Amino acid sequence: MATENALLTILVDKINNDTLVLPTLPAIAIKVRRTADDPDINLNAMADVIAQDPSLSARMIKISNSAYLGRAVKVTSTQQAVTRIGLRQIKNISTALAMEQLFVSKNDVVKSYMDKVWTDTIEVVACSMAALQIHVKQTKNRVLNLESMMLAALTHNIGILPVLTEAERHSEVFANSTFLEVAIEKLSGKIGAKITKDWGFEPEFIEVSSHFNDMSVQSENISYLDFVRLGAALCGRLDSHKDEVFENAVQKGIVSDLADLLSDDFITLRDSAKQLFNS
Repeated sequence: MATENALLTILVDKINNDTLVLPTLPAIAIKVRRTADDPDINLNAMADVIAQDPSLSARMIKISNSAYLGRAVKVTSTQQAVTRIGLRQIKNISTALAMEQLFVSKNDVVKSYMDKVWTDTIEVVACSMAALQIHVKQTKNRVLNLESMMLAALTHNIGILPVLTEAERHSEVFANSTFLEVAIEKLSGKIGAKITKDWGFEPEFIEVSSHFNDMSVQSENISYLDFVRLGAALCGRLDSHKDEVFENAVQKGIVSDLADLLSDDFITLRDSAKQLFNS
């Protein structure tokens, strides 16, 4: 317990002193986001930016040809991919696809934890996106969009990263799953809020990273937070709050019946979303 408290103390002190090292977005994601925010940008210029990163370019082409966009005609170039996806969506999609670059570590214990976190996160992303698609089909309500849903779900537990980074710095003491889980449970929301604010993300993303685990925080209207929690519950997370999450989904009209989240349609949509993150 003393060691667990020591890790917490270090993290809290660094948060309070504003010295906690926060992860930075991959350079290509920053460049794409800044380019997308330029009111004078056009599709050709955006394609040129994305083409600077071969990996991102390839994944953009893949996502353009996926069931996710529901198009039959195959695209083969970054220019065609950007045109199909569109400037509005490209900002969040590119950020989402670059997120995996942050989940790396040289320490075996921390790396194993990061790999598991990334795998679990993709499960939540896929279930959240599928649930939103089911919701749109049933209600025709398009206030929330899939691109933002993807990014919100990907960053819902981003506060884990500085905890793991700090553990890696003192691996001989803190690189232990028990210590990590305690620190993550207590601090990941607070740290997640700092990260998403530092990245300049919109309030809806900050809300998710801040309050995902805090069930006392509920949005009045249907929100990305609702869908991320629902996605997590469907993946076997939030076990102590699973019933509450499912009841909320029906009461707020996210789904008309929980059976819809076990349907073949849901499973197909979920599996299609997972494919977006396969290299």
